[in-house]
This record gives sequence, C-alpha cells and structure tokens, in this order.
Amino acid sequence: MKLSKRILILLLCTAVLASVCATAVAEEVAPERTIVYAQVPDDWQYPCLWAWADDGTSAFASWPGEQMEPDPANAGWYYAYMPTGMDAVIVNANDGGVQTSDYRIDKQNAWITVTSAEEVTVSFEAQTTGEAPAYTERFTVYAQVDPSWENPGTWAWEDPSGKNAFAAWPGRAMKPNENGWYSARVPVFVNSVIINANNGGVQTADIKELDPADVWITVAADGSYDFTYEDPDMLKAEDITVYAKAPEGWEAPCLWAWSHPDGTNAFQSWPGEPLTFGEDGWYSITVPGWINSVILNANAGTVQTSDLSVEVGRDIYLVVKAADDAVIAYEEPAE
Repeated sequence: MKLSKRILILLLCTAVLASVCATAVAEEVAPERTIVYAQVPDDWQYPCLWAWADDGTSAFASWPGEQMEPDPANAGWYYAYMPTGMDAVIVNANDGGVQTSDYRIDKQNAWITVTSAEEVTVSFEAQTTGEAPAYTERFTVYAQVDPSWENPGTWAWEDPSGKNAFAAWPGRAMKPNENGWYSARVPVFVNSVIINANNGGVQTADIKELDPADVWITVAADGSYDFTYEDPDMLKAEDITVYAKAPEGWEAPCLWAWSHPDGTNAFQSWPGEPLTFGEDGWYSITVPGWINSVILNANAGTVQTSDLSVEVGRDIYLVVKAADDAVIAYEEPAE
C-alpha cells in the first residue's frame, strides 16, 4: 500500500512528538543526584560516603553508606552519587572504622580532601578534571575462594557487546569482609564476570547470563564454581531471640538490627520492630540469626543506644541503663 505524502508526514510528526513526550517523562521521573568526591589517606581502604538531610532523611539504608568508586580519569579521587537534597556528609573507610566529622555541603557537589580524620578540607569548586563519571546503578558480586587464591579480583562485562566495567585485567580488587566473603560492586549492565586471583594468574571460566542482582559465587581451587542469588550465610542461619531491659521512661522499646558491613537490615524501616514484654521481666523479639549489629530504641525512636556489635547465631541479653550504657550477654545475667 502506498501512503500519500500528507499521511506520511503526519505519521512522522506523531512519532517525533511521542519520542519527545517519552523523553520528557523520563527526565521528569529521573531522580536528581549530587556527586561527592573524596581523596583519602593510603590506609583508608574502601572509602564510603554517609549522607543525610536536615530533616533526618538518610541517603543510604545503613552505615557505612555507599562505597565510593575510584575515578579512572583522576588518580587518587573517589566519588559517590547520592539523591539531591542532602545537607551533610561523613567520609569513612575500613568498614566504618575510621571517619571524618560531619561536614555541611548544603545540597551541593563537593570535593573533600581527607589528610587525616581530624584534618579535612571541603571545596565546592571542582578539584578534578574532565566530566564526572556517569551515574549508574550497581549490584554486588560476592566471592568465596580457596585459600590458595590470594587477593581475588572481579573482571566484569556485558555479553555480547564486550563493554567492560573496568579499564584493564584483572579488573576490580575485591574487598575482604569479616564473614570470609570478598565483594566488588559492578554496574547493572554487567551480565558476565570472571573471578580471578594471584594477580590474574588463576581464574574461573566466564560466568555468563547473570541477572543484575547481588550474586554469591563459590570458587574451588581448580577454578570450578557455583553461584546463587541468595546469601548462603542467611539461608543457613536459624532465628535467635533478643531479650532486653530498658530504662524507666523508655516507652514501647523497638529493636533495629542489621548485618555489618554489607548493610542488610532485618526490618524495613526505623525504628524497627516492637519488643514484647514477658512475665519474666524481659522484653523479647525473634530476629534472623545472621544479624551482627543491633540498636535498642524507644519513644518512637527518639531515644536509642549506640550501634552494638553482637555475635552471629546466639541469643542475646541486652541490659540498657542509659543511652550510652548498655551491656550485652549471651546467657541470662544473674540479678
């Protein structure tokens, strides 16, 4: 069938208008983001960004926040994106073991030079050259490797286009975690990875057709592997009970619990879940056995303990005398 010129032009205009409208909608719903750069001391490993707004809204789900990415065009600089609207930040590293004080950025892009935890310079004028790396969502590749595989790394790409996540082999060095797993963040366009070690001297075969979701890969000495999208440690952990006693005036106590340093929360939102008061005088709640960090809070989350580290897989007895005075035991304390 032959179309008249008038109809053809009308169809082309309609297509262009639809494309423009779709682009406008995409731009309207796309979240605005602010970038923060940081230079840190050599012994600050795997720096992270923690950020929040004056109304108490946090940029990230849990401490230590978003792991910062090295900027390939500016050696020594790391960066992280966050939702626009954050007013203050902390740069930390070593799984939150070292950190700066709070610094105001007032919703601006910022360049933070950390000479030490106490010596920090914040600039709102670019200290890097070139354009900032494009924002991309990321997921985490976890690997558990044979002891003979030292300093494992991840090589990651999109198949079949061959688009690489990292500039050169052997890819991104993986961060060692306290639970025996290593981890590295990769862009969501990645659907293929190789786990390697010994400076690329040993490796798995190509692990292809991956979903853009956190994945746990177990690697044997010969490079054979298995993988799952469910955290193996969480699958095998049995529930535990947290018992607590709170000070007078702490009404309706709640528990906030999570896994450090990966940041997986036991509950969806602060202040967590309420504890039940028992005839034995203890508040109690059942939680997943994989948690290793807790906060007891009360009065709708307006009073709380600090972050408390606990052993995995054991019932906990938590006696809180004040916000800054809490004692943890794994057997019921004697009166």
